[in-house]
This record gives sequence, structure tokens and C-alpha cells, in this order.
Amino acid sequence: MPENQLLNEILRRANESDSSDIHLVAGHQPMMRVHTVMTPLDMPVLSPDDMWRIVGSITNEMQRKHFESHLDLDFSYEIPGFRRYRVNAHMQRGTVGMAMRAIRTKVPPLASLNLPEVISRLTYLPRGLVLVTGDTGSGKSTTLAAMIQAMNERYRKHIITLEDPVEYTFQSQKCLIEQRELGADLPSFSSGLKHALRQDPDIILVGEMRDLETTALAITAAETGHLVLSTLHTVNASQTVERIVDMYPANQQNQIRAMLANTLQAVISQTLFRRIDKPGMVPAIEVMLCTPAVRNIIREARTFEIPNVIETSRSIGMTTLDNAIAELFFNGMISREDAVAQAAFPDKLDRMLAA
Repeated sequence: MPENQLLNEILRRANESDSSDIHLVAGHQPMMRVHTVMTPLDMPVLSPDDMWRIVGSITNEMQRKHFESHLDLDFSYEIPGFRRYRVNAHMQRGTVGMAMRAIRTKVPPLASLNLPEVISRLTYLPRGLVLVTGDTGSGKSTTLAAMIQAMNERYRKHIITLEDPVEYTFQSQKCLIEQRELGADLPSFSSGLKHALRQDPDIILVGEMRDLETTALAITAAETGHLVLSTLHTVNASQTVERIVDMYPANQQNQIRAMLANTLQAVISQTLFRRIDKPGMVPAIEVMLCTPAVRNIIREARTFEIPNVIETSRSIGMTTLDNAIAELFFNGMISREDAVAQAAFPDKLDRMLAA
């Protein structure tokens, strides 16, 4: 079977099973992740030659040269009229391995994602920094895409996205949307962000604040009147604030705390759970809104107090991760075992669920 035909058949069968991820490794059958569970596809074992041919057939010359020199490559792959995938090709035991994440081509409405209502309110912000955080695969990209689409349907603004790679593709409606992909359209997030500030944007999406330069530019953009959306691989609001501050040298940390206190608008931290009431996944969301009390805490380096402020501010839309998890459990959506396993304070949550 020709390599593209082989890959497309794998992806077709995985799609029929509603998989989120496909893993291709020489010496193994193709594997897929369905609602968090790894499952083999009923297909022949892949050979090292199969893997080399597959990766060669879906990359261009520039990507292949990058892969040969770095031994890792992130890119996207699309079967026209079918589906788009975020792909990582890598070396393992001397041959190619691939991980492919399925990207839904249609941006889901915010209302369909089981998110707190306060997240919809964040799409009305005129400026500032909004961060969506969580582990890999926690749904950050989907939440951000739904927020961008809500603004696309409402405003007449200029939106620039900097992504690695482009996942959801937007159709400009009331907004003009430009999507730039790392590697193909820009050399780095920091470079793209630096030049985006000269392209008259109103809203900027930065795929990830992964280094000091990108983080500094994102905060500067938020300070100068833009709405900036981005992600971090952190699990809660207090860890997010500390991660940003720790990127800076010690002699600059007081300054960055003051800047962050002025520009940060909200931190949304996501954890995905497998549903037990029906097939699918559901997010538990911690929400921190930057009230005057939170801004003072950030400015004065008292981030350990953030969970208490979130806990006592539920009336304005804030919620801790554990309260969000408990709500999912009491609504019959997730199991007690999963709830406790992913809690911030497992013993405390276990007692709460037993009450």
C-alpha cells in the first residue's frame, strides 16, 4: 500500500473510533487514544521503512532538513475535506515515531464546551492578558479558538494568531483574521510578536509563552492596549504567576510583578476528564479573575494567598480546580476515582465527595 494511502487509511479508521490521538511506532500496530485510553488499531505492524516513507510523504524539503538536523519536527497535516492533524515526528530507537493529534476543523461554540459562563465574559475585554493553562491535551487550544470565534462573530477588529502549528482555521467574519504558523510564516513566537505589534492588531493570540522574550513582548503588547491571549503548561493560577516571574532574572522580578499585576486579566486552568455518563471528555476549570485583591497579591509576591481569594470569590465567577471537579462529580459526569486522582488537594476533595 503506498505510504500516503497507508497513513490515510490509519487516520480514517481512527476517526471512526472518535480518537483524539494516533501514535505510529515501528514494530507496533498503529495505536490510538480514545477518551484517554490507548487502543491498538486492527492493522499490520508498521516497519521502520513504513515510518520513513510516511514521514517523507507528508513533509516538504525544508521540514525534512530540519528533522534530519534536530531529530524532532512539529508540523500540521491535512487531508482535504476530511481532517487536519497536529503532528510531531521524532526519532526513537533509530527509526521514526509519530504522534498525531486530530484537530476539529469547525471551531466549536463556547456554549458547547461545558465552560463556566465567566469565560464568555472574558471575550468582551478590550485589553490585557488572558492565559489558558493546563497539561498537554487539556483542551487549551479549543477554548482559545472558541473565544476567538466569539469575538470574530461580534466585533470589527483585526486578529493576528501566532501558532505552532496552525490548528483551527478561521474564516474572517466581522473581524479580519490572519493566522501565522511557526516555521512556515515566522521563525519564532518572539519574532512574530515583535512584528505583529507593527501590523495594527487589536487582538493577538500567541500559541505559547515559552521563553522570556516572548513573555516580555506579550506583556508589553497587553500594556499598550491590545488584548493578548496565550497559554502556559501550568496547572493552576498561582503556579502560572510564579512561572512567569521565575522566567526573569532576580533583579527584574519586582518590576515584572508590577507589570503583570497591571496587565493580567484572568487565568483559566483546565483539566480534562473522561465522562462516565456518556462517551466523551469534560473539562474542570479553575478561574482566577484579576480583582484589586489579586493584583495586590501579585504585586506583593504573596501568590500563596491566591487559592484563598479564588475560594472566597465564587460570587463573581472564580472557582478553584477542586470545586470544579466536585461539581462534575455531583452532576454524575465523572468518577470519584478520577476526581480524586486529579485534585489539587486529594484528601480534602475525597472528604468533600464523601459528605
